[in-house]
This record gives sequence, C-alpha cells and structure tokens, in this order.
Amino acid sequence: MLAFAVSAPFSFKLPRVFQLSPHNTTIPERRRPTVFSYKTHQHILLPHHYKLKPRLLSDRSVLTRLSNDGSGAIDATPPWSSPPDVEESSPGIGDGYVSLFVRMLGLDNDPLDREQAIVALWKYSLGGKKYVDTIMQFPGCINLTVNLLRSESSSTCEAAAGLLRSISMVNIYKDLVAESGAIQEFAGLLNQHSLTPEVKEQSICTLWNLSSDEKLRVKIANTDILPILIKCLDDEDIKVKEAAGGVLANFALSQANHNILVEAGVIPKLAKFLKPDGEGSKTIRKEARNVLLELSKDEYFRILIIEEGLVPVPIIGAAAYKSFKPGLHSWPSLPDGTEIERTSNTPSRFGASELLLGLNVDEKNVDIDEAKMNAIVGRTQQQFLARIGAIDIEDVKKVPKLSSGQPLTILPWMDGVARLVLILELENESAILRAVESIADASINEQMRMAFKEAGAIKHLIRLLGTDDYAVKLAVTHALEKLSVSNVICQVIEAEGVIDPLIDILKHPEISEKLMEKTLDILARILDPSTEMKSKFYDGPVNGSKKRLDAARTSDVSMGIDVSKTNTRKSLLESAVISRLVEILKTSSPNLQRKASSILEFIIIIDPSMDTVTSVDIASGLDAVFQQKVLKDMEPVLEDENPEEYILEIEEAGLAISAASRLLTKLLDSEQFYHKIDSTHFSTLLRNILKSSIPLQNKDWIAACLVKLGSLSGSKLTLEDPINMEVTLYETIPRLLEQIKTSFSLDAKEAAVVELNRIISEGVVDATRAVASEGGIFPLVKLIEEGSERAVEASLSILYNLSMDSENHLAIVAAGAVPVLKRIVLAQRPHWTLALHLLRTLPT
Repeated sequence: MLAFAVSAPFSFKLPRVFQLSPHNTTIPERRRPTVFSYKTHQHILLPHHYKLKPRLLSDRSVLTRLSNDGSGAIDATPPWSSPPDVEESSPGIGDGYVSLFVRMLGLDNDPLDREQAIVALWKYSLGGKKYVDTIMQFPGCINLTVNLLRSESSSTCEAAAGLLRSISMVNIYKDLVAESGAIQEFAGLLNQHSLTPEVKEQSICTLWNLSSDEKLRVKIANTDILPILIKCLDDEDIKVKEAAGGVLANFALSQANHNILVEAGVIPKLAKFLKPDGEGSKTIRKEARNVLLELSKDEYFRILIIEEGLVPVPIIGAAAYKSFKPGLHSWPSLPDGTEIERTSNTPSRFGASELLLGLNVDEKNVDIDEAKMNAIVGRTQQQFLARIGAIDIEDVKKVPKLSSGQPLTILPWMDGVARLVLILELENESAILRAVESIADASINEQMRMAFKEAGAIKHLIRLLGTDDYAVKLAVTHALEKLSVSNVICQVIEAEGVIDPLIDILKHPEISEKLMEKTLDILARILDPSTEMKSKFYDGPVNGSKKRLDAARTSDVSMGIDVSKTNTRKSLLESAVISRLVEILKTSSPNLQRKASSILEFIIIIDPSMDTVTSVDIASGLDAVFQQKVLKDMEPVLEDENPEEYILEIEEAGLAISAASRLLTKLLDSEQFYHKIDSTHFSTLLRNILKSSIPLQNKDWIAACLVKLGSLSGSKLTLEDPINMEVTLYETIPRLLEQIKTSFSLDAKEAAVVELNRIISEGVVDATRAVASEGGIFPLVKLIEEGSERAVEASLSILYNLSMDSENHLAIVAAGAVPVLKRIVLAQRPHWTLALHLLRTLPT
C-alpha cells in the first residue's frame, strides 16, 4: 500500500557536548569538544572537516518508493538518497559516529542531548537502506527509540517515530520494531489530544509500513489503534488522513480483519470520500476505494456499502466501450424510454430546433422528479465519457479484484447505475454478464430499484432474455427477480412485455432448476392471485380514497406503464404452458411446486371456465404435492439427526401443500373437475397432512379444502363427522390458542377464547385434551387476570372442563390458577361461583 513521507521544517544542530562552529572548520586545540565514551571511558575528538548543511528538509514533501528487498511492497518513506544533512562529497564521514549518536539516546543523558541525537539519527536514516543497516548494527537502538515516544517534546516524538518509520521500511526489521513494543507505544501516543500533525503522520506511517506484513496487520488491528485510525479520517491534516487510510487499506487485505473493520464503523467513514460532495485528496479516495472493494467481497458488507450510496461496478476496459452507439433521436426521451411530448412544431427562426433538442418544451407541462433528473444527469455523464474514450482508462492489472479475479471499482450510485445500464447496450457478452450481476447485487432497496427503473435498465434486461447465452439469461432472471420485489417495478416489468419471454424459457425442455426457479418466482410475483382477486372485486373508492386512486393511476402513467402492453396474459392459457406447470408439480422441489400452484390459481381466476386447466391431468400434480417425502417414514429420522434441516424442509413442504390446497379448493368449483378426481383419496391425503407437524399457518387452506370436499360429497358435516372433528382438533383449536397466546389485542383474545369455549361446550371429542396438549392452560390462566369479564367467564368454563381430567390438575396449579381464583371468590366478582367450583376440584 502507499504511504507518504513527509518531512517537517527543521533546524538542526549537534548536541551541545560536541557542537561545531558554523564558520570554522578549524577548531582551536583548547576548545575542541570531546565526547565521553561509556564503553572505553575515553574521550573522542570530533573531526574538524565534519560539516552540516545549513538547512534540512524544508517542507513535508510526498514521496513513495518500492521496497528493494524483493517483496514488492510499497513503503511509507522517501526514496533512498544520500543523507540530507551530510555533504555528498564525504558520505561515509558520519558512519563512524552513528554509535556516538546511539549512545546519546541513553536514559541517563540530558533530554536535550537525547533529542538532538534522535533527530540526527532520523535524518541519517533517510539516506537509504545502507544507512538503516548501519544504525541497526547497534543493539538496543530500537528500544531506546521507542522509549523516546514518551517524551514531552513534540520534536523528539516526531524524530523517534520518523526513525522507526525508516527502520520499518526494511522488511527484515519489521518484526524487531513490533517486538520492541512500538505498536503499544503508538497506541498510547496517538491517544494524546495535543499531538501535532507531524507526530501523528510519522507514527501512523510507521504503522502503515508494519501493516504491510499480514501477521503484524492482524496484531495491530486487534489493538486500540483501529478506533484512533478511524477518528484520524476526520483530521484536518490531509497527510494524517492519507496515512490512516493507508493503514486501513492494509488491514482490509486480511479477511480476518473485515468484521473488526465493519464493527468499528469504517464503511460510512470511508464512503463519504467517494461521494460527489466528498472532500479529500486523490490518495485518500484511492485508499478508501481499496478498503471498500475488499469489504465488498462479502455479500453482507456489500449491502452495507450500497446502503451508503455507492455501487460496485465492473471494470471492463476502455476497448469494450468502442461498440457503444449513442442513439440519434429527432426528439429527446427519458432514460427509461418515456418520450417527451413535443409542444411546438414550429421550426426555430434560426434553424436551431433540431440542434438544441428539447429546449422549446413547455416547462408548465413537464414534471420531472428528482429520480428522473438523476437518471438524465448520470446517463449524460457516462455517455459523454464513453464517446471521448475517457471511461475505464485505469490499468486493469492494478485495480482490486473479486475472488473470481474480475476487477471492480466503486462509484456513487447515480454514476454507477448509469454506467451499468450503459454496459447493457454494448456488444461484449462478458461485460454484459458482469453488469447484470452487479445490477442484481445492487437492487437491495426501493431507492436502488427505482434508480435502475428510471435509468432504463428494465427494457434492456427484458431484451437480454432472448439471448442464447445461458449465463447471461440466468443472470438477467436473477436481476429481474430482485427488481420485481417492488410492486411498482413489478408492474413496469409486466408492461414491458416480460411474460412471453419467461414463458418461452419455462417451456424449454432442458431448462435448469435454478433458471426455472427464478423464472417462476418472477411470474408468481407478477401473477399474484391475491392481487388479481382484489382488483376483480374492487367496487370503487372507499372512505374518500378517490383522490388516492386517481393519484395512483396518474403515477402509472408517469412511470410509462402502457395498459395495452399488459394484455399479454392470454399466452398463459396455452395448454403447453399449463402442462408444463403440472409437470413441475409432479417432479420439482416444494419451492417450485408452491410457485407453480400459485400461477395455476391465477390462470383459473382469469379463465373462470377452467376448460384449459381441467383438460390436463392436474390431479396427478396435486397428488404429488400432497405426498411430500418429508411427511413419510423418514420424518422421525430427520428430526433426530438434523433438526435444522428438518425444520426447513417441513416449512417448505407446508408452503407447497398450502398453495396446492388453495388451488384444489378453487378447482372444486368446477363440477367437471370434481367428478374426474377421486375425492375420497384426496380427503385421506389431506386428513393425514392435517395431523402432521407442518406449521399451523399452513393448515388453514387444508382445513378449508377438506370442508369443501366433505360438503360436495353430500354428507352433512356434524360434530360426529370425522372430517369436521379432525379440522376442529388439528386446525381450529390450535389456531385459537395461538391467537390467545400471541395477539396483542384483548378483543382478539376475547373472541378466540369465546369461540374455544363454544367448541368445548358442544362436546367435541378430545377437545379438552387438544387444549391441554397445545399448552393452552397457562395462557387461559393469564387471560383470567387481564381479560374482560366475558373473556374471564369463557376461560373459567374451559378450565373447569379441563379440571374434570385429574391429569390436568398439576398443570392448572402450576399455572398459578389457585391464587387468581381465590381473589375472584373473595372479591365476589362476577362468575365467582364458577371460580369456587373450579377451586373445589383442584387439590389444595
């Protein structure tokens, strides 16, 4: 990763004990300075010809270099050069005195001498790897330097951090710097509020160098430094921002750090640099993009990035855009294809009406919302870049790539959406495939889905359904599936004529299950039976909602939905389509069976005669749905060995059976169909399913279908009738108890308990046992405490009936019924006599 070397203005002089005269190279013998040698206890004379340059580095220049040790890493220090403070004519003169400066770092030296010594070593280290090697010949130098990070002098801290930065440039010394405790010292140093930008920069750049090593970057990321780095992204000094971004970019290279980075809030902090109104240098934007691209490899983190207004966009190379052919229109249109009405046919007086298209549009009749304006701006910008060849000009080899090896970039959503739609117009199938996949990934919320709709993506996606490339076709169906989650977009997709291409895909004999699933999902959303039934029985506006209805219709017109285009549903009535759906019922997974049942129900709604549906063997398909494998002999085995898988399978089977039961209930309206099927066989299947462990909410249509089958058989459904009794025990009672347990409305609880009391009082066999086995005692006791008088009466009656079975006594007592009943009796509340009778039956 990149890091920047910044040298602060600095005036340098030798330590006091051996200062040289700035005017003389010859020093009188009596005034020659000496330095005490701690090892030899001798005095060392400084050479007369040792001279310093009068000025050190005068500005904080931005320098980078590649590591010359073969690792290929980019370090955070300037290129190797001769030391700036030693004359180039005698580069080796200062080498013999490195040991002197190192000894001056000793803890027992004067703080000012230590400061000047560390400054001298720092400037000396800027000469290059050879000079760093010279310094590292003296053991203990790093530890003494790390100790100086605690100095109260800013210049000392800056020099110490700068020397560690130079040392950490060399890969073989990185571990030594980390083992010296420098990371912990930097964490403490950077926590100081009064720290100067120069010290911050040198410290963070050292961490930048260290974090290029994978082992060290994980260690650094798990310290208190990460929150400090994120805070530094708001620093006023641009160099500090860039250095912090560089460290974070290195952190993101390790998959183990991704969760830590996201939890620390790095995504919104870095996303602001990439937005159109974001501030920052080119470097910080590049580092921010690198971090977010690494995080976008995770699907969940990619969603968080998109929610910040950024879109991952594939880099396909400038050559791919050469096939782009901008449309030449005689009159402008919006990106989604909506044409702007011409308000004047009078040619311009100066012949500019065709040159300046659209300028004579009557502004009073044009209402363009913000989404359309953004789509226009985004399309204009991206098409302009494509025309002048200034799009995707970066070197593909240097940009981050996904795990698949495909290069990506991140753009603000307005530009990103327009870029992806622009790629759909190219001839490169590989580029189109990647763009479609990106559209599917980015369609995570209503704003993004509407942005793609306004940008004109839907018409291009539907056009691509006709391609012969299987990968592109699969990606397109996935993108349309994600877009169709929106009800508004779903209408637009249908209006653009998607049904016929999807039916063609569905009728293909060799279609894969994955493509079939996505195709059925889109069709099931468009052909929703519930929505169609509401539209059929809608009698007009209710409660003054006429204005809202008119507004909705106006919105449809503004979206470009042509009602004439929606008349494509007749193709669903083809026998080949219905036969294909029945085949799916027979052979596919429960998920596909559910969607096929829903589409068949829709066909029944638009064709009440049911002639086409009943002409095929739909009963065999329903029979296959009702005999789910998970409900057979393997149920106990799956439940014990893999409970999570069993729960998932039982839920999917319940959804499929519920949809098929709803379809069968509608089909039973046709006498021709009823006489063709074996009603006894279907009754047996549904009764067994009703007793199974599928979710309760999936049993309502099973119960309704059973009741209808029983009524059509000519038998009068009484309490003794097996079907009616089983529906009551396995659907009605559990549903009422669930309502008592989970409803937040006391009125709903009251209605449920009153209905439950009616069922039990009518003497349904095993009704009380069903209430006890479903765990109904505890919620009934609770309802006695908080419910209305009517609910209390019904609850007391049910509990009294339950108390007739001594096996329920312990459960009633454990539910806390005794003190509740005593309070009712002592207060002589209504129904206190019933509470007293219940108390007498319980053990005391």
